[in-house]
Amino acid sequence: MMDIVEKTVLMDADGLNRSLTRIAHEIIEKNKGIENLLLVGIRRRGVPLAQRLAQKIQDIEGHEVKVGKLDITLYRDDLTTIGDQPVIHGTEIPFNIVGKKIVLVDDVLYTGRTVRAALDAIIDLGRPLSIQLAVLIDRGHRELPIRADYVGKNIPTSRKEIVLVKLTEIDGKEEVILGEIV
Repeated sequence: MMDIVEKTVLMDADGLNRSLTRIAHEIIEKNKGIENLLLVGIRRRGVPLAQRLAQKIQDIEGHEVKVGKLDITLYRDDLTTIGDQPVIHGTEIPFNIVGKKIVLVDDVLYTGRTVRAALDAIIDLGRPLSIQLAVLIDRGHRELPIRADYVGKNIPTSRKEIVLVKLTEIDGKEEVILGEIV
């Protein structure tokens, strides 16, 4: 078991909200509106972030953007190392993705392996027109050639550090913390 010492608050509730508002505007601008746009949150914290982005986009554009939930557990390349019985939360994408613009949403981009697994899972559901990536935090240290199209904040980190995103829907509080593994 690893212990984590919290070092500093990188983003408070207001900063988190401002980042999501900016990302929502960037998504609308890059896609020239919201036609054929779908948001897909990567479980766990990517889901509430995608739902918040959808609400912000609706507030700006006046039209709803559908949100799906993607469970990548069975697509992970480290599945054999995370336990005998991985917990499956289920993918909930109750709409056709063929020919649509998908924005994958996650909390932290690190090695790129989660996103690679998400890409595999999405492609198994059909062939979208395009797949974009929105993340709240990009902390560097990529192991795969993956980069985000929309980033809330770039945070250079060491490998001993960890970025903890805490959201009201899951954690009961709103903040992003930089911690150190001890």
